Amino acid sequence: MHPEGPERPGRVQHHGPACRFGVKEQRELSVRQNREVTNLRGELSEVRIGESCGIFAVYGSPDAARLTYLALFALQHRGQESAGIVVSDGEKIRSRKGLGLLGEVVTPADFGSLPGHLAAGHVRYSTTGSNKPQNIQPLVLEYSRGLFAVAHNGNLVNAKELRQKCEARGSIFQTSTDSEIVVHLLARPENLGLECPLARCLAELRGAYSFVFMTRDSVIAARDPHGFRPLAMGRLGDAVVFASETCAFDLIGATYERDVEPGEIVRVTASGMESQRIDNADGARVSHCIFEHVYFARPDSVVFGETVHDVRVRLGRRLATDSPAEADVVIPVPDSGRSGALGYARQSSIPLERGFIRNHYVGRTFIMPAEDPRGESVEIKLNAVRNVVSEKRIVVVDDSIIRGTTSRRRFQLLRDAGAREIHVRIGAPPCRFPCFYGIDFPSKGELIAASRSVEDIRAFLGVDSLGYQTVEGLVSAVAHPDDYCAACFTGDYPEPVTENVGKLALENPALGSD
Repeated sequence: MHPEGPERPGRVQHHGPACRFGVKEQRELSVRQNREVTNLRGELSEVRIGESCGIFAVYGSPDAARLTYLALFALQHRGQESAGIVVSDGEKIRSRKGLGLLGEVVTPADFGSLPGHLAAGHVRYSTTGSNKPQNIQPLVLEYSRGLFAVAHNGNLVNAKELRQKCEARGSIFQTSTDSEIVVHLLARPENLGLECPLARCLAELRGAYSFVFMTRDSVIAARDPHGFRPLAMGRLGDAVVFASETCAFDLIGATYERDVEPGEIVRVTASGMESQRIDNADGARVSHCIFEHVYFARPDSVVFGETVHDVRVRLGRRLATDSPAEADVVIPVPDSGRSGALGYARQSSIPLERGFIRNHYVGRTFIMPAEDPRGESVEIKLNAVRNVVSEKRIVVVDDSIIRGTTSRRRFQLLRDAGAREIHVRIGAPPCRFPCFYGIDFPSKGELIAASRSVEDIRAFLGVDSLGYQTVEGLVSAVAHPDDYCAACFTGDYPEPVTENVGKLALENPALGSD
């Protein structure tokens, strides 16, 4: 029982930035929220599709805050809207959270005020709930069993239904994210008497989730029965660590041990580590998100048991076999096209060159969800190398095309630099269907391939030829093709969607979204 506040079964109290920010801080947050994406700082790889988040947790290190800070830097590519770290010394939970990049929210000077041996961290791209202070994770909420911190990667497809049921029973929600629902389920009187209520509560969730939870004296990791989103487990000396990607382990010197299994809950306490299954998890179709390999994950990460770079090289090789082109050079679109371009060049024996140079000091064009700044900032992010492309026949390899507007402007850069022919090859099949499991294109209207043929897209892009990966070629690049979700390409959804799961579906219109 937390020493502050009475026991109130069935009620959840919110501990978050809305309680801490004064006028000055609110003004600063407002400035951050409204600035153009071109003002974002940091040397970060190109992103054009929003993914839900990056999460990290550690138990058993006296350096927990610093480790979490470093790990989140390695995961910054997964979300740039907000960042947060919560730390516990076994008695008190302390936090630093805010809108913006991790380095704008937390600095090494904060470590001294964040003592503790267990911590959880989060970098966010919003796929449910708008980008406002109360939605910053890790959420820290209080119910009758004490404080409970939640960091979530994924998207629930029955969030609205569960929220309405909780509200009908008296729950008062403080955020518009689907992540808060878990704590309200835990606070139900019928769950309070269970030895491990989390297994039952998570069984009520449908959709994609990789969670790390933290109490005053424990860290818990959990993954949905389909295993949509990655969640790795590792060791650093006596400490146990969890992360969305293994690149976070590399930065802090931890050793990757295994993935948290689909449908598994791993709890770490002073007594050790224990594993259990989510209720009714057995029998679910394993459905890893193939887009982690295509685009989201860093190439140096091990995701779903395979090194991302190796998968992308195989995708490039298959693309060269299935969609060859007569050309003088192969160039990637930085950065996510690099591994695929390497595979294409090796298979085709066409020289690999750097035809685009990226300005590292301009923020990521597509990680922020606002539409207008994207189109305005493209040309200042990339520049064509004239001596490489002028009078050349070029194969340009990219990972995917979603809306097409950015790609068209990039290919025009090559035309302006004198390219004679432009042959575009895409490492993924055409994205024709929305994703409801944590990728920020939840409607067909945002997908150019949903309404246009390949030839129409080629004409829109202004290139000489356009070749996509086939679905067969895509899944051939991974070791266990039957264990992947490719619904955004095929429309075959492993978890049915029956309600509106748009980004703002849980917003209260009377309160607004700011």
